[in-house]
Amino acid sequence: MSDNPVDLRGGASIGAKALLARAAAAEACAYRGLMVAVDDFFLPEDQRLDERTRSALATLLRALVETVEAQIREYGARLLISRGESALAQALTEGGASVFPRLARSGLLRDTALMAELTARVRQDAIGAALPMHAPDDPERPSLINRFVQHPDRVLASGAMAVLIAESRRRGSPDAGQLAETGLPAELHHKLVWWVAAALRERVEEAEGAALAVVDRALSEAAQRSLAAYDEGDRLEATAMRFAAVIDAQADELPQLLVESLGDRRVVLFVALLAHALGSDYALARDMVLDPGADRLWLALRALELPREAIAQIGYALCEADPRRDVERFADTLDAIAEIGGHEAREAFAPLKLDPDYRAALLALAQAGSPR
Repeated sequence: MSDNPVDLRGGASIGAKALLARAAAAEACAYRGLMVAVDDFFLPEDQRLDERTRSALATLLRALVETVEAQIREYGARLLISRGESALAQALTEGGASVFPRLARSGLLRDTALMAELTARVRQDAIGAALPMHAPDDPERPSLINRFVQHPDRVLASGAMAVLIAESRRRGSPDAGQLAETGLPAELHHKLVWWVAAALRERVEEAEGAALAVVDRALSEAAQRSLAAYDEGDRLEATAMRFAAVIDAQADELPQLLVESLGDRRVVLFVALLAHALGSDYALARDMVLDPGADRLWLALRALELPREAIAQIGYALCEADPRRDVERFADTLDAIAEIGGHEAREAFAPLKLDPDYRAALLALAQAGSPR
């Protein structure tokens, strides 16, 4: 027995009921953690996010939240100061760490539309970064986008410059902290702004009654200001779609433009050119390009009557950039792809051009099972 026993009776007593409640909560938490681990273990390998994508997605999501948070914090604090509430302004701006962990725990960020958009954006960027660079036949020849910037047609030149500017805004690495803008579709930006405003409200814990009403007004006005300043048309994807419409590539021009856009590592421009040619929206064309199976993409390219050589160049470039793709499988199916007639491909592709909400409803109904 120790000569210097420790007396445990001086510690704070939490009570038996509180201890039992904490133990029960811990058991429930452990069970939920186990279920998540089980779901993750049985997830098919082809549906599992690789570590690089997972890390990029986490970084982007945090950067988006913190970008919106900084905007709302700053303007909300300015409003509070102008209304003589310096203490509340200080609590808002010095409220500790980012609200990102709070939003993550709340489950709000598990929004399907938001995560689908961000996952597509991360994969789109990853493919663009991994595409092989092809030196032009003429070393003096500028890249595709730079040729358009120098085009004598000022409409084409300004469209190309708008794409470069939008790329520059998007390229602000999330690793450096805040982004220039979220670059989200308007509906998703709207959701994120109000989620962040609500989370910031929780940070001003000492506000009660009339003071809390002042905080609510300031945060609401700051959120509305962020929404009013946001222009969905400035998104890189929207800018690229406008540029593709200005180019309006004809059948004999499109194959080379598509091949060159991949050669320049401009996946967004490739997708926009494809979407415009098909008469589809950007999201559908992006889904086809990012799908490692790519069957819809081959069908779309044949619907546009792209020749075998152009399809081969596109397919091999995407296989080199995306480890999920099987280059041997593509090589084995290339002849079959090229044999599909343009009219046949357009008929098969037509259902994919239906209204996205209608297609989503049809898919949801089909997954619900057969009618009785």
